Amino acid sequence: MLAFVVRRTLATLVVLLAITILVFLIFFHTPGVDPARKMAGRNPSPATISAIKHAYGLDRPLPVQYVILMKKLFISRDLTSYTNQGELVVPTIVAATPVTLSLVFGAAIIWVVVAVVMGLAAAVLRGTVFDPILMMIALIGISMPVFWLGEMANLITQSRYHDSFLFSWVPPLGYTPFASDPAMWFKHLVIPWLVLSALYIGLYARVLRAELLENEHEDYVRTARAKGLSERRVLLRHTLRTSMITFVSLFGLDFGVLVGGGALLAEVVFGLPGVGLLTYQSLTSLDLPVIMATVIYGAFFIVVVNAMVDVAYAWLDPRVRPA
Repeated sequence: MLAFVVRRTLATLVVLLAITILVFLIFFHTPGVDPARKMAGRNPSPATISAIKHAYGLDRPLPVQYVILMKKLFISRDLTSYTNQGELVVPTIVAATPVTLSLVFGAAIIWVVVAVVMGLAAAVLRGTVFDPILMMIALIGISMPVFWLGEMANLITQSRYHDSFLFSWVPPLGYTPFASDPAMWFKHLVIPWLVLSALYIGLYARVLRAELLENEHEDYVRTARAKGLSERRVLLRHTLRTSMITFVSLFGLDFGVLVGGGALLAEVVFGLPGVGLLTYQSLTSLDLPVIMATVIYGAFFIVVVNAMVDVAYAWLDPRVRPA
């Protein structure tokens, strides 16, 4: 098991290196993209553009530019924004990360717990009227886009019914750090948590139900029943554990993407200053250092979480463990 973890860690480092090179080439060597011209303002002179390129090392050979950028990003950590002169990129991302983590972790807890309960209930109650009802609710959740559901939630909680006893506690859009006021932190995030988790609850519940029904007739399940184990024990200790492999795989992908900036729509709708919103703003202003840093940040979380998922595979199913 240890050798498997070591190999997976080394593979993760290689993937991250390849991603940094690829992202650098895309954003800094794409025809028509000239950050120096954008920083120089309107109608710049050639001398001004040349001076800016020299100041930022943009007139150096491409490999040298890459090394300089990686050094400023990971070692000296003094990479600055092209749009907001003097603003350090790394501290900006570090400041936005807790917002995104708070949003995604809270939503993930909700969607995992509710999806497991719904999937188990639908599998146990198959053949009854409750099974299609639960799956219909799940399908409704999958069908509602996050931005639309978020806007509807804001319309109800921030505008139309804000003065009612149900939603008078909801604060204005924004974010309060947990360290400053835990209660206000929770109030700012509870509605975004519910909105962001709605899509994933339906998807994960349907996936888990299908896996439970498929694994119900496997040999190891029949063996467990033949040993006289109760149906509850067979379901929770045997069928559910194997069925969670696909569930965990999906969770790893979705969680990594959301932490890496995939929660952008939720952050924009609810005014949360997270990494997704930062990425969106840097893309609109073509702020290449921030774009580069946020993309690498997102790739890091996606690759690391998927490596953790591979390790979880080996724990959930001994058959995938290396010899």
